[in-house]
Amino acid sequence: MNVKLRLTLMNFMQFFIWGSWLITIGVYWFQNKQWSGAEFGAIFSTMGISAIFMPALTGIISDRFINAEKLYGTLHILGAIVLFYLPMVDNPGTFFWVILLNMIFYMPTLSLSITVAYSALKRHQKDVVKDYPRIRIWGTIGFIAALWAVSLSGNEASSNQFYIASAVSLVLGIYSFTLPKCPPLASKVDSKSFVDALGLRAFALFKQRKFAVFFLFSMFLGAALQLTNAYGDTFLHDFKNIPEYKDLLAVKYPAIIMSISQISETLFILAIPFFLRKFGIKYVMLFSMLAWVLRFGLFAFADPAGGLWMIILSCIVYGMAFDFFNISGSLFMETQIDEKIRGSAQGLFMMMVNGFGALFGSFTSGLIIDKFFTQADQTKDWTGIWITFASYTLILAIVFPLIFKYKHNKAEAAAIEAMNH
Repeated sequence: MNVKLRLTLMNFMQFFIWGSWLITIGVYWFQNKQWSGAEFGAIFSTMGISAIFMPALTGIISDRFINAEKLYGTLHILGAIVLFYLPMVDNPGTFFWVILLNMIFYMPTLSLSITVAYSALKRHQKDVVKDYPRIRIWGTIGFIAALWAVSLSGNEASSNQFYIASAVSLVLGIYSFTLPKCPPLASKVDSKSFVDALGLRAFALFKQRKFAVFFLFSMFLGAALQLTNAYGDTFLHDFKNIPEYKDLLAVKYPAIIMSISQISETLFILAIPFFLRKFGIKYVMLFSMLAWVLRFGLFAFADPAGGLWMIILSCIVYGMAFDFFNISGSLFMETQIDEKIRGSAQGLFMMMVNGFGALFGSFTSGLIIDKFFTQADQTKDWTGIWITFASYTLILAIVFPLIFKYKHNKAEAAAIEAMNH
């Protein structure tokens, strides 16, 4: 197989694993196990907890000590073992610790998959800005395929979802050892400094204003991503308590409706090279923030009947909101940093988005919703919630271009175009 096809297969399996259980674990928790909602809230925090330290740590290891593809494969094999054990857990307390262990193994593979892909593409004289989005799109397709496979096979409430994820994780782990070699380039640096010895060179990026601001807003946008992950499906589920809405398509099959968001991703991923070269990372991230405003704002006034078009349009806009900061952000890092710190820099970006960003989004939103938007009967003021989230991202969109001092120019765009050519 050529390198693009091999990386495509890697991305498909990478996100198939996640899609097998991420959206449906709530159904398993409540309908199969009948465990409490308060305890379930802690499950989603495991992503943020593990992403705070694991992507950066494994990035340092792959930069200095171990081939990235071997580390990537090892983590997936360990994850497969944990996922296989998960259905045997019979209490919510233990379930939290087991799912946390799984996320400790899984979350760093997100940034390692990027490191492996960028390294392989450059070694084969490919253009990462042009070619990577076409490869990454298959990750989203894999997520959708897993979600639909689990849903249509009737396994949303079944432990089979974890066995499916475990099997694919094991296959990907073994397959990873056949991927193009991605050796630790930083190990060749002849430096006696303490920072280099520990592989912490990527953290020095915080000293540069453009990277410090970029990482800060990556965290804030990571919080926005957590908001939509945590509350989007629940928002649609709540309409079942209103008689005129309970039998409508969007209320009966919310996971299918929400999957429009992932389908939209596949379209916007392909648009990234054009937008990144035409406008630069500053405006691409600004477009992402404005898309988040629309994502939340449309939800605020939507309903599953006459307002169904707003729900669908919100899901379509999500593709731009997610791709234009998450995937474009990783490409920005790749084109701006020394390849010797590629792994740790990508891990740092992942730490800010899925670590600190996810925790900030989940904890802050939970407090705000409980204090201001939860009625005495425990029903939620969804219009107020979504307007608050939209206002948050609108503030980001206003402040970001004022403090992110980065100018995109034609010379740089041409340099990116000519990369490895």
